[in-house]
Amino acid sequence: MHEFRYVNGRLHCEGIAVEKLVRRYGTPLYVYSQRTIEGHFQRLDAALAPVDHLVCFAVKANSNLAILRALANCGSGFDIVSAGELRRVADAGGDPGKCVFAGVGKTEEEIALALRLGIYCFNVESEPELARINRVAGRLRKQAPVAVRVNPNVDAGTHAKITTGTYENKFGIAFEQVGGVYARARRLKNLRLRGLQMHIGSQLTEVKPFALAVRKVAPLAAELHSQYGFDFFSIGGGLGIVYRPALASGAAAWWRKPSARGILTPSSYAAAVLPYLQPLGLRLLIEPGRFIVGNAGLLVTRVEYVKRTGRKNFVIVDAAMNDLIRPAFYDSYHEIAPLRRKGGAVVASDVVGPICESGDYFCKDRPLPKVGEGDLLALLSAGAYGSVMGSNYNSRGFPPEILVNGNRAAVVRERQPVEKIWELESIPAWLRRAGSRRSPRRR
Repeated sequence: MHEFRYVNGRLHCEGIAVEKLVRRYGTPLYVYSQRTIEGHFQRLDAALAPVDHLVCFAVKANSNLAILRALANCGSGFDIVSAGELRRVADAGGDPGKCVFAGVGKTEEEIALALRLGIYCFNVESEPELARINRVAGRLRKQAPVAVRVNPNVDAGTHAKITTGTYENKFGIAFEQVGGVYARARRLKNLRLRGLQMHIGSQLTEVKPFALAVRKVAPLAAELHSQYGFDFFSIGGGLGIVYRPALASGAAAWWRKPSARGILTPSSYAAAVLPYLQPLGLRLLIEPGRFIVGNAGLLVTRVEYVKRTGRKNFVIVDAAMNDLIRPAFYDSYHEIAPLRRKGGAVVASDVVGPICESGDYFCKDRPLPKVGEGDLLALLSAGAYGSVMGSNYNSRGFPPEILVNGNRAAVVRERQPVEKIWELESIPAWLRRAGSRRSPRRR
């Protein structure tokens, strides 16, 4: 499942003690395991081997150049949602010809860049977007490859902020309207109808929602393929991970065999969807993100204070919601483990950051080993939607990111110097002049 484990009582990433990285690079600190990232990709890729397929990593999950390069070396395609992500992929050595461009708000400039770089396909979310892509492609004298995103109206049962496949969401075109959209799109001379796409939500840990959605949409894909002769059917991403227990020995068994209860593994996922896909004779695209990198990273933080107020035990750490916003944003769970294994009694604790927001917390009333000032804690399963969703709130610099490969470690993002936070800001000349402040107006 991942390459984080205790060795002689100290938490290791692959062959390196995480504490050793802290001594060199400080805290807060992101640490990623290259073997975990590559292993997750390869297991999923192998499970889908019975059909022609392309795994397109969702760049929004973690866009660090080193991680993109590692995946490109594995043969990955990429799911992008902005021109910036496309340029990141290209700079990392990824192939734009293996990129699918998603998102509901593509600008004309983004569309033009994608066409110039020769992306594999646009996943189109609306008819106005089809018209815009056709118009931009005409100006560039190109033919734009497109796939309409169908909204299957399947409730994936996930968090409200990461569900995407019902008619309450902004994504895609209603299932019943897709046939008419393709008929009208065919008349747009600068478009090439290349496929059909769907996506139902994120962090799904059971195979049933995927099977239900694919079973519903596969006949539509077959019908449209017979009419328009397109190449592929994309069934989206959304494959979830185990957030708890992330370090327990039993968690590793999650990878080994499909569960009778329908728990998601690469093999159980493939077994659930391939029977509906193989008869189509279409190339399969999938767009996982969290599934590949989520368990491959952790955020290390140092305890600054332990504060007891009434019935509460607050563990105040140097990482904050600007470094990892998921608990504040989604009330999400991240396992928290000391870098040195501790025995003895546990204490119900709130682990909180230094930002002046009540929402700046990583857990509440969680039983944790007793810790004190200077102790080091790891927030696990932070490889997806961690650093990539970070900010400079409270003028806090971004923490460094370290990639570990066996016994080697490299800085893949330097700690941001605080003065770099405002280097693009400026003070207008009129504010620089002496005496520029005006006296309050008299009444």
